[in-house]
Amino acid sequence: MIKLADKWKDYTVLATGDGYKLERWGEVTLLRPDPQVIWGAERDLFSDSRVDAVYRRSEKGGGAWEYRRTIPTEWDISYPLGDGEKLKFLIKPMGFKHTGLFPEQAVNWERTAALVKKARAERGSVKVLNLFAYTGGASVALCKAGAEVTHVDAAKGMVERAGENARLTGLTSGIRYIVDDCMKFVQREIRRGNKYDAIVMDPPSYGRGPGGEMWKIETGLYPFVKLCAQLLTDEPLFFLINSYTTGLQPAVLSNLLTLCLAGRKGKVEAYEVGLPTEEGIPLPCGAGGIYVNE
Repeated sequence: MIKLADKWKDYTVLATGDGYKLERWGEVTLLRPDPQVIWGAERDLFSDSRVDAVYRRSEKGGGAWEYRRTIPTEWDISYPLGDGEKLKFLIKPMGFKHTGLFPEQAVNWERTAALVKKARAERGSVKVLNLFAYTGGASVALCKAGAEVTHVDAAKGMVERAGENARLTGLTSGIRYIVDDCMKFVQREIRRGNKYDAIVMDPPSYGRGPGGEMWKIETGLYPFVKLCAQLLTDEPLFFLINSYTTGLQPAVLSNLLTLCLAGRKGKVEAYEVGLPTEEGIPLPCGAGGIYVNE
């Protein structure tokens, strides 16, 4: 099953093929590589007159942006969360093809925000821990829904951008920003006896901790999820794992959550996430697994 983030107005996948996707981000059109796009293009996307900037790969690794028109250094787009509410995010072409936002994650914003709103009416407050939180798409959505969010990421620049996204959305409180290694933070929170009603994580495929510790998702994710489970309250609301760059199947995420949260009432779901395209085909963008106690 694939869940599509199909409510965007300010973002559209215009075309795909030959390892690239052509996207409209507000008034700006970008052409970026996408590892999921292994099919051929029906036309030459590089010659599309709408392209404002292209991210070209380098044979030596990495790549760089090629600008065909003058575009803003950064700009913002909005997402309709429902009930007349909007989330706003800064978009900025950055190194290694990133823009500062993964629009397919709107699928998970919608689901978890709805869970928070319902739980707030029943519990009065909801505490959420967002790990490997990047620029805060989930943090902003969950705070907007009424959660008290702890946002943790090791990259100071990304945490600062999360704060900018929150302010753009009109949020001046409700998010605690932590620049730290996620593993070390979780270990300290366990020692402190702190608890959370829900956890969100988007772990990288590879990485190194501040002390040179090696992170490899295939060997590190299971013990990390098991460790994080110790931070959950007795009646947790949800535990969400996102996986984009790893190639992990949805069933793998389902198995991890089922094993690490064994003995707790609730259910586990796993699915692909993706984006609709103007070509009429879905663009796969990774997998999600969620434990929900409804």
